[in-house]
Amino acid sequence: MICDGFEGSSGSDEELPVFDFLQPRPNTDVASQKSSKEPNQNCFYSKPFVSSSVQGNSGSVDVMMISSDSEDELPYVPLAQRLKLRQDRAVLTERNAPNEPGSESERFLTLHQERRTTPKKVDNPPLRAFSTSESGDPSPTRTKAPKRTAEEIQASREEALKRRQARERQQQEQERQRAERKALAEAAKALRPEECIKHMVVAVDPALLQLEGGGTLLAAVQALGCSCSIEKQELPRSITWARRAPTTQLGDAGCVPEPHVVMQMTVEDLITLIHNYIQVERHGRSDCSPTLTSWVQGQQRRHPAKTLSLAVIELENYFRAQKSNSQKRFREAVAGEEPRGGKEKKKHKSGHTGKLPEVSRVEVEEAMVHLQLHTGVSVHFLSTWKEFSDHITMTTKAVAEAPFKREREQTGFSFYLESEWAGGQRVDRAGKGLLQVWKRQIQQFNRVSPDVAAAILAAYPSPQLLRKAYSQCKTENQKLALLADLLIRRGEGITSTTRRVGPELSKRLYLLMHSCDPEQILDAAV
Repeated sequence: MICDGFEGSSGSDEELPVFDFLQPRPNTDVASQKSSKEPNQNCFYSKPFVSSSVQGNSGSVDVMMISSDSEDELPYVPLAQRLKLRQDRAVLTERNAPNEPGSESERFLTLHQERRTTPKKVDNPPLRAFSTSESGDPSPTRTKAPKRTAEEIQASREEALKRRQARERQQQEQERQRAERKALAEAAKALRPEECIKHMVVAVDPALLQLEGGGTLLAAVQALGCSCSIEKQELPRSITWARRAPTTQLGDAGCVPEPHVVMQMTVEDLITLIHNYIQVERHGRSDCSPTLTSWVQGQQRRHPAKTLSLAVIELENYFRAQKSNSQKRFREAVAGEEPRGGKEKKKHKSGHTGKLPEVSRVEVEEAMVHLQLHTGVSVHFLSTWKEFSDHITMTTKAVAEAPFKREREQTGFSFYLESEWAGGQRVDRAGKGLLQVWKRQIQQFNRVSPDVAAAILAAYPSPQLLRKAYSQCKTENQKLALLADLLIRRGEGITSTTRRVGPELSKRLYLLMHSCDPEQILDAAV
């Protein structure tokens, strides 16, 4: 509460306001002493209580006079003017006498003015209190950063350029690695059995389509779901395969050729080559006519990267015609007739079949064995073109799934077979799968079928139950014959049969459960 003066009602002189405290104090000296001890207290820092009674100048009252100035006889100055003068005095003192430290109130007012003049829109300004440097001079203004030289600016630009290039290289490397991982995932997906057939391309020689079953072959290949292309092959009447690589971001998809080649060989060519082989092997003739084995070896030398296999269609027709000719010649010989007319009729009926040399089935099989031993090439004998189309279809599936099967068979150990049986049985935390583990442990013995293991499993579902049964036996012979009388059931209904486990398997299981010798032979006599 600002204590301001006001005019008195009784006199013309100016009178100061009189305040009465809670209780009257008879000793005015104490009050004057207290007021003299604190001459600089301002009335707006405390809340005085105004007295309810004010007396004139003539009467003496026990009150304490509060003034903003000292007790000396000075002319009265209003409070607002005194505050303004004090502020102006602080500013003059700061300008004229920088080495003279000011009071707390003056520093507070100066700091308040400095904050009012500071703009508020500056983000995080380095506000500093009114501090004094080492020499004692106040430094309220902020120090400006020194200007950078051209070399420093160029160096910072080069550093920023290097960082940007490093970020770009890192981003390109990450994109390249991401593309590689995607390509590997696409390649792995393309090798799966359900997806691999879609990436196969079957190349058929045009000469093969001009034969009798060319249309059937083309329809079977297209129904398989793979691509089909008609291209002239290096081997006549042959079929090759290629695998389409997955598409990548860097280029188009390419086709990787497969080494497998299936060649359709005519009956005439096969019989001629086998006849030449028989002449060389049995009669020792060394003419220039190639044999079946030498012809295949020549093809392998010309195409070393190919895996050749031969397919022969309607070979049985040749043997039937040969048998018919031999029977007819036999009848003509018995009847004593001249065989010329029959020969002319046979030539007209069967065409080129009558011109082929005679080769028996045994000689054909002998030539096939010789071919496989020296070249490793297999020959497939097919009755119709439909069977040939099915053979090409199955070969296409086998070629498509071959990489996936090879990858699956590659394990860390040569003796470990990753299959349904050797892959192990998974057991969860709830114990599901332990029954199958015990069954497979029983099936590790020789000559133990799943039916035998199931019979033992039905009587003793766990090894602990079997050991408990062994412990209840009194003699060693009872333990050996514990499982001998268990019945093994095969089949269902009327055709079902039963037999016993037998003493041999019962003895081996007992040795497995109780033998302490790691070198114990389970088949040895006890």
